[in-house]
Amino acid sequence: MPNYNHGGGVVAYNGQKVIAPGAFKYKSPCPPSGRHTYEWTATAQTKKNGGALASARAARKYP
Repeated sequence: MPNYNHGGGVVAYNGQKVIAPGAFKYKSPCPPSGRHTYEWTATAQTKKNGGALASARAARKYP
């Protein structure tokens, strides 16, 4: 389903280089049949106005 929400969350940036395990809720890909393309997006935003600073995306066929 193209718009199915598999999870996500918000992590405050305090200078850390690693996001702690469990910081996001996530449901793994589970296509009903055949191969599907899944896309992950991470966006850095300013706290002040919520404007996007940068974004990174990755896509992969599953299974």
